[in-house]
Amino acid sequence: MKFDWPVQIYWEDTDAGGVVYHSQYLNFMERARTEFLRSLGLMQTLLKDEFGILFVVRDIQIRFKKPAKFDDALNVNTALIKVGRSLLEFEQNIYRGDEHLIAAKVDVVCIGADSFRPVSIPEKMMRLLML
Repeated sequence: MKFDWPVQIYWEDTDAGGVVYHSQYLNFMERARTEFLRSLGLMQTLLKDEFGILFVVRDIQIRFKKPAKFDDALNVNTALIKVGRSLLEFEQNIYRGDEHLIAAKVDVVCIGADSFRPVSIPEKMMRLLML
């Protein structure tokens, strides 16, 4: 399952030299994962209010290949590559046109909104993720 999310680089995303701060890529990837879930009808508020769950990042492996710069138009490609009982494993890549800038693997864990302990992904959500 793959999803693409466009990102425009603004001045606030960059340092004085117009190069994107490394931490901004994490924000871009977070937004893309959120929009991926939204495209399936799984808004963050619904997950918390209806299912009583949250997703938290457990692990990120990221490789910075080339820098993005002020005013670049990027694409964040998000692929769900593994679904476990309480784990979603994503592969995320950021491109500027055909140039591959960032490669990342992100593991997120489903936790109870009240307990902050790992819980199983709800069956209704699991069915949507397995399409």
